[in-house]
Amino acid sequence: MSALELTASAARHELAADARARHLDDRAMVERYAVVVWSHLTEPGDGVAGRLIERIGAVEALRVVRDGGGSPVSGMSDGELAAGRKRWMPRLQPGGIATAMRIASTTGVRIVTRADPEWPAQLDDLGEHAPLCLWVRGDPAKLGRLTPSVALVGARAATSYGDHVALELSADLAGGGIPVISGGAYGIDGAAHRAALAVGGLTVALLAGGADRAYPAGHSELIGRIAEHGVVASEVPCGSAPTKWRFLQRNRLIAALSAATVVVEAGWRSGSLNTAAHAAALSRGLGAVPGPITSAASAGSHRLLREFGAQCITSAADVRELLGLDVTPRFVASGGSSEERPPTDDTTRVRDALSTRVWRDAEDVGRRAGIAREDVEAILGLMHLGGEVVRGGGGWRRLSAAARS
Repeated sequence: MSALELTASAARHELAADARARHLDDRAMVERYAVVVWSHLTEPGDGVAGRLIERIGAVEALRVVRDGGGSPVSGMSDGELAAGRKRWMPRLQPGGIATAMRIASTTGVRIVTRADPEWPAQLDDLGEHAPLCLWVRGDPAKLGRLTPSVALVGARAATSYGDHVALELSADLAGGGIPVISGGAYGIDGAAHRAALAVGGLTVALLAGGADRAYPAGHSELIGRIAEHGVVASEVPCGSAPTKWRFLQRNRLIAALSAATVVVEAGWRSGSLNTAAHAAALSRGLGAVPGPITSAASAGSHRLLREFGAQCITSAADVRELLGLDVTPRFVASGGSSEERPPTDDTTRVRDALSTRVWRDAEDVGRRAGIAREDVEAILGLMHLGGEVVRGGGGWRRLSAAARS
């Protein structure tokens, strides 16, 4: 496919599965096609490709690569362009784009480019390292609801302490309307996503591989729920495998998409520190949750607090302050400080309104507790994550201490 065709007819053929592309005029169609081609040719964060496209546009940049001409861009050497062509040309394989588009169509993945109204403009802060497009499962319009939002990241091998803090922070923030962004991984990422979903909040998972398949595979159900209620996105085409490089580059998207990044728990060499570094480079807010000084799982968090000026995060109110928002929480789940809680803790009131023998729906629980139904549902979701309650056909029931042990 060295004779890449940059015509409207070729573009329409290759993007036949892209519903949005069907309504574009010829020029916009070719431009969209060129962006999709570039997403196949490059690895995430390729600054040479980004600079070339920024200066002369995706279509003309492809022509330069296809035809093998010298450097047409001021400030870009012939050597840089030649080295780029060596990286990109082997990926011009026949049918590759059409295959990715077919996978996208069958898995409900859509393409979002800078030309689309759903494009999250904060990603453009990455400059020449910004993604060329996003492959999105879920409602792309929700990408426009991420200002402000917070990234909650941390260790895959999280401790019970880290899981607990991630659940508390995410539930409070997402329940109060602040979207939670993370990477869909085990540990802190998964806890943050689950808590946001439990309270009916918006959460976004950015994957290192294609958005068509869950990674890790053990989170297939969770990532499916995120796609149903929020957004799952990737900058690499459908069918792409996650690699170490793509994980590291994915982290820059998490940092750029969020107004602030909070490292909940991280070891000395945790990949979460890479996300924190991107946040700092982008002048985003940066916070870290302290842990026990004897815990190796919190050594990275302590390093951020000591050496990189991260804000100390002990509650969702601290995160709101980091974002420059009102620090009054919508509700506080169990474990919050007394300064944050309303005079009577809402979780306690919900717990008292539940029975260990009789099923009660959220409306009944709210009436007994004197709390609005939507807040009751949010608190019940968090209690369910903590194993305090069980849901059945008749509503909710509190588990006895013996049943939880």
